[in-house]
Amino acid sequence: MPDEITLPVPLRVARARAPEDRARDILRKFAYLFVVLALAFAVSAHFVQDVFFFRLATEALLFGGLAMGVDLLLGYAGLLSLGHALFFGLGAYVSALVLKGVAPSFWLAMCVTLCVATVAGAVAGIVAIRARGVYFALITFGMAEVVAKAVFNTPELGGSDGIIGVPIIDVNLLFLTVRSNDPAGFFLLTLVVIMGLYFSLEAMLRTPFGRMIVAVKANEGRVPFLGFSAQRHKFLVFVMASNVAALSGALYPMLRGFVSPELMFFHTSGNAVITVILGGLGTLIGPLYGSVILTALKSVVGSFTEHHLIIIGALFMVAVIFFPKGLIGFWKARIEARTASTGEAP
Repeated sequence: MPDEITLPVPLRVARARAPEDRARDILRKFAYLFVVLALAFAVSAHFVQDVFFFRLATEALLFGGLAMGVDLLLGYAGLLSLGHALFFGLGAYVSALVLKGVAPSFWLAMCVTLCVATVAGAVAGIVAIRARGVYFALITFGMAEVVAKAVFNTPELGGSDGIIGVPIIDVNLLFLTVRSNDPAGFFLLTLVVIMGLYFSLEAMLRTPFGRMIVAVKANEGRVPFLGFSAQRHKFLVFVMASNVAALSGALYPMLRGFVSPELMFFHTSGNAVITVILGGLGTLIGPLYGSVILTALKSVVGSFTEHHLIIIGALFMVAVIFFPKGLIGFWKARIEARTASTGEAP
């Protein structure tokens, strides 16, 4: 009888050692590190009772959520959106209207925002995904500008002043209650929401649907030969990215107590794209690091000079030249090269 033939490595182990899986494991460790650093910041800021930096860090998380939506489109599906602030501002306005006009309920505001963002993302996606490349970018830019100008000129929505007087709310969780005017508590709540969105997207990208999204970016023309619709996958990922941005925006009026049309303007979308490139395209966690860095630069440099945008722009160009893959992309490549040469697990 011939000896029994056995596989040297089980298929599931081989799959776990695939390059894309190793890369995602590295990015997940960067996500864990981000949570640890955020908690360390919360402890230190709580001891010194620094409300300003708590609010600033919370805002960085919110705009990091917007940047995650942009990275999902650009880094994984290859779709550059220059108007994704439309959905961030939409989530902020819907949340403010619910909190001020319906009921001061966190869960109601988030649920209504999710429903409205899904419908708006579907309508915008039907229009936008028909175009490719620069035309997709221009269509998303145009839609955001049209909606922003409409909100800016609508007195019922506060016009150029936006909606003010959003009430302070109590967020009822299972065993505790967090007030929106509690700097430390609301920062931790925002951290949970944003990281929940991150890990949800990270898990989705590990599914066959997520792999197909990457395939659409790699070669959209060949996807139909695999029996899948590239347009359907682009549409669904567009709606997902819209929901991520809107849910992040829904927390903004709870933090600041007001919303304004500027949240939908191009500079908000532009900052999100810059944040993605700075942190690392196609990493998901990179935009969160990038948002913290960009927000800190604006605060620190802006306290010294009113021309802070010039300095930040120069620093951004330097970062792009020396770190073309972004900060997290750079370190991910370094770790991958080291593990490939030593054979160690990342």
